Amino acid sequence: MMQARLRARRTRLRQKIQDAGLAGLLVSHAANRYYLSGFELHDPQCNESSGLLLVTATGEDYLLTDPRYKDAALRLWPEENLFIYTGGAREAIREFLQNTVDTGAAPLGFESKAMCMDDYTFHAQVLQLEPTDGLVEDMRLIKDPVEIEAMRRSCGLNHAVFSKVPELLVPGTTESEIAWELEKLFREHGASELAFDAIVAVGPNGALPHAIPGQDRVLENCPVLVDMGARLDGYCSDQTRTFWVGDTPTAEFQRTLEQVQEAQALAIEIIKPGVPMIEAYETARNYFKEQGVAEHFTHGLGHGVGLETHEAPSLSTRSKGEFQPGMVVTVEPGLYYPEWGGVRWEYMVLVTDDGCEVL
Repeated sequence: MMQARLRARRTRLRQKIQDAGLAGLLVSHAANRYYLSGFELHDPQCNESSGLLLVTATGEDYLLTDPRYKDAALRLWPEENLFIYTGGAREAIREFLQNTVDTGAAPLGFESKAMCMDDYTFHAQVLQLEPTDGLVEDMRLIKDPVEIEAMRRSCGLNHAVFSKVPELLVPGTTESEIAWELEKLFREHGASELAFDAIVAVGPNGALPHAIPGQDRVLENCPVLVDMGARLDGYCSDQTRTFWVGDTPTAEFQRTLEQVQEAQALAIEIIKPGVPMIEAYETARNYFKEQGVAEHFTHGLGHGVGLETHEAPSLSTRSKGEFQPGMVVTVEPGLYYPEWGGVRWEYMVLVTDDGCEVL
């Protein structure tokens, strides 16, 4: 079943390749490679690759990797369409592409956001290459039923871990100690890894949207922002809540929390197929303008979630296109005040046939 879904994805991509007048597409972005082949969702590090996927316009597809991954690749891929490169990897890859794809008749597409300049310059010496942007990412915008169920499970795990957070917010406990407890809870309940390093931000640190947990300690009465997610069955979750520790939240905190939650509710209310995505962002920002606090809303409204924590589409001033059924996006307005902290509240939202659903 899984292999049939992957082949169907490559068939859809092949039509896009043909429509673009390309001989094929060299897929080097790790999440795209996994989406199309099931092979290695991650690369070891930013300057190292697990391999490439070549999807040709003619119907033959090839997985290129090194000997470390041969056995893993053979569990997914027919040996006759597997190329193992050794020694001078770039030279071997270029020779394989020369012998496999006729770029004299049509250029070979490559993912311009994922191939480094050195590799491009090297391959372009003998191959006709054409940059592409979004051929696979546009397919990933719409989650199929299997993906949606995986994301429901991932989001459900996040909810379960969030239910334990109030127990961890004990005065005297450090941000880093809480973050470690959260990571353990995710792993103990089935997550393969964190979707991203958990954010635990006490007091003024909450004004940093991507605060790094440190040695600041929870106080008897203070705000704590927690942003976390996990990967389950390959798919990510991403949610944020802001808590008040103690019995006497300040009027400023309470007002800010209400403003953030109202902005979120207004934005979610308009999400449905056919609505321009930028309208969700503008709805939240316009509400903050009416409240006189827009200058404290310093980031976009949200982003796509799936195989990656941050993927298309963007709900921001850069948003293009309309909501479509099967999209999964975050809606996470926030207001930030360096003097005392900030509030962010984040839901994952599935666009349905006639509206949307908070996961």
